[in-house]
Amino acid sequence: MKDCGTSFHARHLKRSLDYVMNPEKTQNGRLVGAINCQVDNAFEQMMATKKLFGKTDKRQGYHIILSFKEDEVNPDTAFEITSKFVEEYLGKAYEAVYVVHDNTDHIHSHIVFNSVSFLDGKKYRYEKGDWAKYIQPITNKLCEEYGLSIIDVDDGIKEKKHENYKDWNEYREGSFVWSDMIKRDLDACILQATDFNDFKELLSEKGYEMKQGKYLAVKPPGMTRFRRCKTLGQDYEEERIIQRIASEDISYYQGKQNSKKAVIVKCKVKRYRRAKMSGLQKKYYAKLYRVGKLKKRPYSQVWKYKDDIRKMEKLQAQYLFLARHEVHSAEELVAVVSNLTDKKKEASREKSRTYKAKARFQPIFEIADKIKELDAAKECYQNGDDFFEAEYNQWNQLCEELKNQGYSIDEVEALRKKYADKYSVDCAMERAASKELKIGQSIWNELVSVTEANVREEQIKENTRNKDRKEQPRR
Repeated sequence: MKDCGTSFHARHLKRSLDYVMNPEKTQNGRLVGAINCQVDNAFEQMMATKKLFGKTDKRQGYHIILSFKEDEVNPDTAFEITSKFVEEYLGKAYEAVYVVHDNTDHIHSHIVFNSVSFLDGKKYRYEKGDWAKYIQPITNKLCEEYGLSIIDVDDGIKEKKHENYKDWNEYREGSFVWSDMIKRDLDACILQATDFNDFKELLSEKGYEMKQGKYLAVKPPGMTRFRRCKTLGQDYEEERIIQRIASEDISYYQGKQNSKKAVIVKCKVKRYRRAKMSGLQKKYYAKLYRVGKLKKRPYSQVWKYKDDIRKMEKLQAQYLFLARHEVHSAEELVAVVSNLTDKKKEASREKSRTYKAKARFQPIFEIADKIKELDAAKECYQNGDDFFEAEYNQWNQLCEELKNQGYSIDEVEALRKKYADKYSVDCAMERAASKELKIGQSIWNELVSVTEANVREEQIKENTRNKDRKEQPRR
């Protein structure tokens, strides 16, 4: 959240806090928490910290959103996970407010925290890659404890395989191959252009939009985001494009063609592969294209049918639902939806029972964790290093305490794994029941909508007929 100017530096910070703590989205304030500050006067305490260290300008705060998979977690569990995340990531230095919003299909949490540390006045600084190194590993660890889905990340040394604009854009736009289209159009314009300005005009004629800042970026028709040309390869960087415009002419392509011998390729039906156009032919074809003799056609129109594809997939899921449950009438559909509702509730109750059963053993798990932390110090002491005598004594005391409760380290780990596996199975069953129930409810809602529309149409027709009877002249 940036500085809004001298009139009110922290306007964005104040608005963010007001937004995330909206009672209508947080069960009337029940799903709101804070750390190192009070919920009711969090903004005032954050501003007091800024004034104390003389850092009331520039970056005012930060906003993190943790989004959970649909129907995978309930609001209370999400709030508990968010609380642990905030305590581990920010609890030692920053004032933060965290909330859970359950007013949408996807339960998610918001974390708004001060940019200035209340301990030493240092400003929080996010470096590139901190998400993969620090933030996501914490959320993964917490989600694994609760049997939830995680996002795989590398250890920060290797670059994340899919962390680039190309794959992100393909995810946003759908599974359509834009790169090949853009490369072909760029190559065609490079071949036709006489200079860089001419190259830009040719791209514009094809329907492209272009941005020239630090990097050259283009956006073809149907794409909602600009694509940096440098992500397509070194041959598509701005400097390289200028070089290619100057070098790739008729002689360039003639030289490439002369280096290859013509070969006739035969196939089973005795047809010959069509020869590629020469550089001169391409030049002539390009001129015909530019003067409008050839009809301009976009490379692909697939993007227009995304909504139809989604609709088809929805209809297919509904059809398979009706076939699985052998539904032939509205009464049977109501019975199936009622049965699935009961199944989902039972799955949720079973998951809750498993979680509560695991929670009863939490003190034993904590003792085992402390013993593991002291294992290295115990080994050092046994090897003759008296510096770790206190840690060794604490290790013995914890082992004795665990033994008095009737467990060994191996038994505790087996117990922990048992409940973790059981909780994962319960979550999977709850998600499956919820997904099935959602499909059934969507069919029912559409059926009700159609019925209501038919009733309204009949009412309108009846009103029209009554009006016509009243307006007829009496004899």
